[in-house]
Amino acid sequence: MTRPTQRSVVLMFPGTGAQHPRMAAGLYRREPVFTAAVDAVLGELGAEGEAVRADWLADVPAVPLEADARSAPLLFAVDYAVGRLVESWGVRPAAYVGHSMGEFAAATLAGVFRLEDAVRLLWDRVEKQRATPVGGMTAVAAARHEVAGYLGAGVVVGAVNGPRHTVLSGPEAPLRAVEERLASDGRTFRRLATRTPYHSPALAPLVPGGAALVAGMPLSAPRTLLYSAYTAGPLREREALAPAFWAAQPTAPVLFWQTLDRVLRDDDRLLVEAGPSHSLSVLARSHPAVRSGRSTVATTLPPRAQGPRADRLSLRALRAWLSAEGALPVPPGPGHSGTLPVELPLS
Repeated sequence: MTRPTQRSVVLMFPGTGAQHPRMAAGLYRREPVFTAAVDAVLGELGAEGEAVRADWLADVPAVPLEADARSAPLLFAVDYAVGRLVESWGVRPAAYVGHSMGEFAAATLAGVFRLEDAVRLLWDRVEKQRATPVGGMTAVAAARHEVAGYLGAGVVVGAVNGPRHTVLSGPEAPLRAVEERLASDGRTFRRLATRTPYHSPALAPLVPGGAALVAGMPLSAPRTLLYSAYTAGPLREREALAPAFWAAQPTAPVLFWQTLDRVLRDDDRLLVEAGPSHSLSVLARSHPAVRSGRSTVATTLPPRAQGPRADRLSLRALRAWLSAEGALPVPPGPGHSGTLPVELPLS
């Protein structure tokens, strides 16, 4: 099959579970656009943001990264900052897609939320989650229909990441009981790095207050096509402008595989994972459109912390790959030196 001469760029933003210690720390204070974007996010949190930054850069953080008060703002900041950095090179994505919190970062880049409002909503969720039951999320190597018999007592399907990659979510005791049954049945599973049962009814108390908060924010239709992993299709204007749509996301399942399938049916793509780990890239590489060579996948960062130099080498490799694919302006357009001010719209 002949490869297309040029494929459209889609930035993919990972969500909860992708975080790891010192993710992207090698870019901080070395890549100006990335640094300014991270500082813009954490600056909205005041003293709490300073504490988040300190723990991110520390060899031994005072608060572990698995805590919502660290993982949520840092994952959002890194996703957002990597997206800003890639776009500062002159890349103009045809679309965004995000997983869980990654969709929130994508919506901010697309102009649905102002950055200050996005951070305010994110932190409101973090604070309210402290009053919800401790729980977790467990990835199971099984199709969605195969896990139906394990559901109940608050345990639900929190995400569908692939044909045989389903994530269960729920309160700790019922989820632990489900894991015991999975082990007894010989199922392969892995607990994700969170103690919050995201995308389950356990987070229902967050919804009313979240809706009221978003109702007071100026929302806009996305400037760039945004595929929603909650509807498995392009985000429509009426959804983007609806507070209830955003408020319900902590309790709604993430349909990433169905959304990815739509993204790859709509065009041949250069999929770029704009965030830590390689969780979305691994999933995308198993899709028939990627296996056939019609679309392809690249990452911005190493799969785990490998030191500052590895972060920068990974980024350099991505830029070379995008250039080879014709996704960068030649010669670079004005303002795309990698020092484009963070406050300028890039979408």
